[in-house]
Amino acid sequence: MQDKKIRIQDVAAMAGVSVGSASRVLNQAANVSPDVRAKVEHAMAQLEYQPSHTARALRSRSSRTIGCMFSDITNPLYARAFRTLEDAFRADGYMLLLAHGLNDVERELESLRTFQTRGMDGVICAPGHERAPELVALMNSMSMPIVLYDREMPDTRADALLFDHVRGMKDACNQLFAFGHERIALALWNADSRPVRKRIEGYKAAYCAAGMEPPDLILRQPTPTSSVYEDLLRMLEGPAPPTALIAQGTHILVSALRAVARTGRRVPQDFSVVSIGDSDFTQTHDPPITALRTDAELVAAHAKALLLDRLSGRVQIVAPPRTVVAPYALIERASWATRR
Repeated sequence: MQDKKIRIQDVAAMAGVSVGSASRVLNQAANVSPDVRAKVEHAMAQLEYQPSHTARALRSRSSRTIGCMFSDITNPLYARAFRTLEDAFRADGYMLLLAHGLNDVERELESLRTFQTRGMDGVICAPGHERAPELVALMNSMSMPIVLYDREMPDTRADALLFDHVRGMKDACNQLFAFGHERIALALWNADSRPVRKRIEGYKAAYCAAGMEPPDLILRQPTPTSSVYEDLLRMLEGPAPPTALIAQGTHILVSALRAVARTGRRVPQDFSVVSIGDSDFTQTHDPPITALRTDAELVAAHAKALLLDRLSGRVQIVAPPRTVVAPYALIERASWATRR
């Protein structure tokens, strides 16, 4: 390692180019020839040049950092989302700073204020309190672009990336109807958030479209990590038990499968199961679990495009909010079958 601090002037001198050309390579400008870029990158590697990100941020008024706040990062969906978002933004030279909202509105407000004071270029967030007026007010006061991750906050100026939960639920229910299942339980957590509202909406809409009254078989749990074991067990041992289940998330799904096994039912011979969300568990379980899944890489690409369009000026900051809807794919596996 060099004892002397290497400057951009040293890189330019070794590469045999102007300081301006070396700076354009460093800032990933487009108007640089491949030959110049190669020379500068080689010189940077030889000199072990480490740019001052603070100085670059002051000059460009860009921190190359995106704030990312999720309501509950223990949810595998958000953990996977952060990984794919980080990979997508890293390819464009951005780093992500993760904040855990914990479904606590005060903590979410604190996280957003921190993003603002630390000069984040933009924010991607999935707050647990879509309707909190103080969150809406804070978002509208922020100067950086914001992308809502599967949240609806129409009183904000934020762009939104939404999942088509209604269509996904209809697809799953319709296939279960085709298998002869008319009493389908739905297990999810008791949150007043868009994903939960839309899943219930899609579930009920599927029944109504099929000419059936939606049954009273919705189990709502306090948290995504709650057990549905006792509630589902009572339902399965009742006078009109369900013959199929759609379950949100791995924790609820695991406890549901325990309840099914406790009653002596076999999957899929006696009971069909669908997971909302795909995971290692659903893929490796015996039998593998049919799942509703989003394309994480496509979702990350959409989120990045929404944010970078604003940051680059391709879409003005003051332009009206935009919405992109990401579909679900129904991954058919061996956990469902025709009702006997």
